[in-house]
Amino acid sequence: MPLLPVEDALVRLLRAAKPVSETESLSLALAHGRILAAPVSARLTQPPFNASAMDGYALRHADVVSGKPLKVIGESAAGKAFSGTVSEGQAVRIFTGAPVPQGADTVLLQEDAAFNDDGTLAATFQPSLGRHIRPRGQDFAEGEIVLHKGMQLDASRLMVAAAMNHATLEVYRRPKVAIMATGDELVAPGNTPKPDQIVASNNFAIGALAREAGADVLDLGIIPDRMDALAAGIAEARAANVDMLVTLGGASVGDHDLVQKALKTAGMELDFWRLAMRPGKPLMAGKLDAVSVLGLPGNPVSSLVCALLFMQPVLRKMAHRPDASNEADVIVTRDLAENDKRRDHLRATLTLREDGALLAEPFDKQDSSMMKILAQSGCLIIRPPFAPPLKAGETAKAIILREPGTV
Repeated sequence: MPLLPVEDALVRLLRAAKPVSETESLSLALAHGRILAAPVSARLTQPPFNASAMDGYALRHADVVSGKPLKVIGESAAGKAFSGTVSEGQAVRIFTGAPVPQGADTVLLQEDAAFNDDGTLAATFQPSLGRHIRPRGQDFAEGEIVLHKGMQLDASRLMVAAAMNHATLEVYRRPKVAIMATGDELVAPGNTPKPDQIVASNNFAIGALAREAGADVLDLGIIPDRMDALAAGIAEARAANVDMLVTLGGASVGDHDLVQKALKTAGMELDFWRLAMRPGKPLMAGKLDAVSVLGLPGNPVSSLVCALLFMQPVLRKMAHRPDASNEADVIVTRDLAENDKRRDHLRATLTLREDGALLAEPFDKQDSSMMKILAQSGCLIIRPPFAPPLKAGETAKAIILREPGTV
């Protein structure tokens, strides 16, 4: 099977991905970041009455125009409305958010009011008619659709949902991802590896990227290189009704690479494996009944780059989230050689020039086993297949990993 171009692989993965259709009702306290599965309409009118926008005095505009002294006949505060009516020559002390009394049509700011010797009120400024009054329904009216299906719930949308008197919201469930790290050479962090073992790290990075894309994660732990153990891990993922199974390592065809064989034995239909990219050539994709299968390389850097390029876009589609393009133009700060037939992703630092341009400084060493420089990188410079040499100062596309200036 020839090496598949990166762009073709992503198209095939996205074409096969289906957004989740199941929904759940969540309290506002748990709904942050979730995607609305139905429109949300107001259950009441806001504000429910003409409300004062400032502290001052509610009065009739005609009385201010005439300049007549006003008698203060009461007070209206938030939650404690004045029950009477403001008539000619009268005013009511009013506070922000309080209902405007019947008969009043304007609010005079408290700093624009003075009192005569006889205790009557005099306006020192003439406000316009209706000034400092928020009319009933200015924000939203009962029955009005304010939030729409497909919106992601952030702080302001949760706020308005609460104000519309919704305690719960109908949202799409998160796609569920099972992560299965494989290999006899792996031990969990915190343990002492044997001389021929290494500490597993991929599952934590891939789990984090899956959650960023809106998924829930089931970590199946480290599975030994045995067909029975792999079969048990696959069965556990299927029993958990996951939407995606992500395997880490063992997807090639060597004597000890049993993942692809175990998945095919379980019924997986292979779509493709091996991509024309670096790092990340041995990537596998298939379908196990309704479960999307993505086999990421065991190499930690290759695994993370492949997850950025392929896993996250697929999960965002499953989660009803919009595509989050993180590509940008950067200016490379050193010469880059001609590229070969595989699309390359060069780890580089990222700085912001005074004129707003992004400067990308590729690391000298690009060995895919080096996790440290990935943790120090701000971007991945994209070098298309057979890209010609690039001189320092010229522009390239890059995948932004961190905003410049972030630690």
